[in-house]
Amino acid sequence: MDVSQIASLATGLDNLDLSNKVNTLMLKKTLDNQQSAAASLIESIPQLPANPAIGRNINIAV
Repeated sequence: MDVSQIASLATGLDNLDLSNKVNTLMLKKTLDNQQSAAASLIESIPQLPANPAIGRNINIAV
């Protein structure tokens, strides 16, 4: 291996490391956004009424 190949390999590994760091950061941001979206969906679910029987039973007696 000559010096130019070593320099090329070092540059390639450095670029790969940078790419991995960028991908990891983007994944973290995406997961944070999904967590925020899921939390807001859960918060938007209406609360159950005080009496749990109200709105859950259907009277089908004829």
